Formats: sequence, structure tokens, C-alpha cells
Amino acid sequence: MLQVISGSWALFIGMFMLMVGNGLQGTLLGLRGEQEGFSTLALSIVMSAYFLGFLFSSRYTPELIRRVGHVRVFAAMGSLISAVLICYPILLEPWAWTIGRVVIGFCFCGVYITAESWLNDASSNDTRGKALSVYMIVQMAGIVFAQWILSRGDISGYTLFIISSVMVSLAFAPVLLSARPMPAFSATKRMKIKDLVKASPLACFGMFMLGGVFAAQFGMSAVYGTRVGLTVGEISFFVSGIYIGALVLQYPIGWLSDHIDRRYLIIGVAFVGAIGSLAAFIIPDSFAVIVLSGAVVGGTSNPLYALLLAYANDYLEKEDMAAASGGFLFVNGLGAIAGPLIVGRMMDEIGTSGFWLFTAALMFAIGAYGLYRMTQRSRVDLHAESVPYVPVSAASTAVATEVALEVYIEAGDEEESPA
Repeated sequence: MLQVISGSWALFIGMFMLMVGNGLQGTLLGLRGEQEGFSTLALSIVMSAYFLGFLFSSRYTPELIRRVGHVRVFAAMGSLISAVLICYPILLEPWAWTIGRVVIGFCFCGVYITAESWLNDASSNDTRGKALSVYMIVQMAGIVFAQWILSRGDISGYTLFIISSVMVSLAFAPVLLSARPMPAFSATKRMKIKDLVKASPLACFGMFMLGGVFAAQFGMSAVYGTRVGLTVGEISFFVSGIYIGALVLQYPIGWLSDHIDRRYLIIGVAFVGAIGSLAAFIIPDSFAVIVLSGAVVGGTSNPLYALLLAYANDYLEKEDMAAASGGFLFVNGLGAIAGPLIVGRMMDEIGTSGFWLFTAALMFAIGAYGLYRMTQRSRVDLHAESVPYVPVSAASTAVATEVALEVYIEAGDEEESPA
């Protein structure tokens, strides 16, 4: 682990600061939008816009990198992010925020693609899995630290927006000044959706549903917290709980996935997440229950992403895994775009409890569909051929997913090699 950190410390420091900036602006916009009197529909559109930009960037940034290079794309997108963050408190209009969120989503995806390319290039076959784990921990830690900063700031002023912008700007210094050159880049091909469905209907369905869950957590949790009367400090604690839960449960679930039938684990984890959501839906006035429910949903939905990816790869040939990973990201992105719009409408129709009913319904649907799929296709004994579970964040791009893919393939090659 020390070897991994020493070899990529500049990237990890930069990514930590980037996630502080991104985690801060995500929650801050929800709180400030509520303070400015934005409607639920307006805030839903604003939050959904980030995922629209992210989805477009995953398709077009690779071509941009090939044309002008990593460094230029990295620096240009960082500058745009900082500029938009400063403009938010100046242009207090939903349409301006929506445009800004599209731009920021596009740019953050581009930055992640560049950083993750470097991570892959800096890692060896022996350290690639550990590097991905450290990368995910750094991402989660940055978001949690951002909530701590938020709890000690004034959401009605400019300071928090400036801090977010400064953190993003500073994040590029250790990366761009590193002596290691940026790697060569090749785009990820995408498998057709119909082929993805044929390979693993459960993985496709689960990825789409999880997109909505992630978007609700990242985009609408602050709006929900404000509507139920939580203080800024309580909202920060609630949002932190989501990501701490994801970090704590990622590895136990990953260990289980390498030892039991993954379908049972997918179903069980999904139902636990649904029950966690229903607890806050049934007991909406308890802050302790709200925080616990957030931690349970975050701790089940995030590992489910990596679990579904590993499950799908069990049924794919090695040469198809990269194309499938790009397709799954696209399916997940479609769900993420729709998530804030739907949960916002539910909160308008049935009240703040619609937030938890939405996540409960999606998690329950994954578990129920998993049970249905077990009646349609018998599970072949793949224990000897199953790929290992590798932690992958839902906020990662196709490049990080390909890093996980390489770990899958390398582990499989080692098992096939004679002793």
C-alpha cells in the first residue's frame, strides 16, 4: 500500500482536493437554492444537469484528449470548473445554475478521465487493485471533509463558493507539476444495449436503477434535509453518513461476493437498502433514523455498483469486458439524469418522505428483479472462473472501470496459469 501511495501521491492529493470542491458544491447548491426560494422542480433540473454533462463528457472527452492532449484538457477543464463555481452566487437564477451544472458535470468527468488514465499508467499489475482501492477511499474522504467545511460556513454568502473554487484550482498543481508524463489514451468502446441485456439482464436493470439512487443521494439529499427542517450541521452529518457507509461496507460485501453466489448477495444487499430507506419513511421525525438510513442506503448502493459489474463480467468474454463497462456507465448515467427529476416530483406530490420512498422503490426493484431472474436462468457453477470483486465508485468514469477490468483479467490469468 505504501508503494502505491508513494508512486501516485500527487494524484491522490489532487483528487482529494477535487472531491472536496465537488462534494462542497453539490450540497451547497441544494441548500442555497432552498434559501433563494427555488422550486423543487427547478432544483431537480439543476441537480439532474450535472449528470447530463457527465454523460456527454464520457463520450466526447476521450476524443478531445486525443486531439489536444491530457495536460491541456486537464488544465482547461479545471479552469472552467473554478470559473463556474465563482459564478454561482453571482447568477442566482435556476437557468444559470442549470447551465453551470452541465458545464461542471462535463468538466469533472473530463478531469476524472485524465486522472484515472494516469492512475492506470502509474500502477503495475501487482498494485493496480490496491491503487483503485486507495483512489476510492480518497474520493469518499474528500466528500466527507467537504461536509465538515460546509457545516462551519455561511451558505448565504460567497465564502463557501470561493473555498470550493480554490480547492479545485489547487488540486491541479500537484498533478500538473508531477514529473510523470501523461499516458497514451485510447477510448473505451461501448457494447450495444441489446447485447448488454442479453449478457446480463440483471446487471443492466440494476445499473439503471442505481443511477437514480446515486443521483438522489448526491443531488437531492441537501434539498430533502432542508425541507424536513434539519440544520446545516445536521445536513452535513447526514450526507457524510451516506459516504461513510459506502466506505465501511464496500470491503465486507466485496469479500462475501468472492465466496458466495453473487445473485444471492445482490438480492440481499438490495433488500437491505430498501429496508433502510423504509425505516426513514416510516419514522421521518427521528434524526438518528435519518442518518442511519442514509448510511445503510449509501453502504448498500455503492457496493452494488461494483458487485453488478463483477457479476456481469462473470458471463462475458475477456475481450468484451471493456466494451461492456462503457455500456454500463451509459445505462447508469441515464438513470442518474432521471433520478433527481423523479424524486423531486415525488417530494412535491407526497411530501419529503418521497425521497425515501423513491430510493426504497428502486432498491426493492433490484432485489425483486434478481429473484425473478433466478427463475429464468440457472446459475452455472462459475466459482473457479468468477472474476474477483474490485471496489469501483459510481462516480468513476470508464477509465477507472477499465482499471478494475484489468484486475479481473490479470487475476483470471493467474488462476489459469499452471503452478
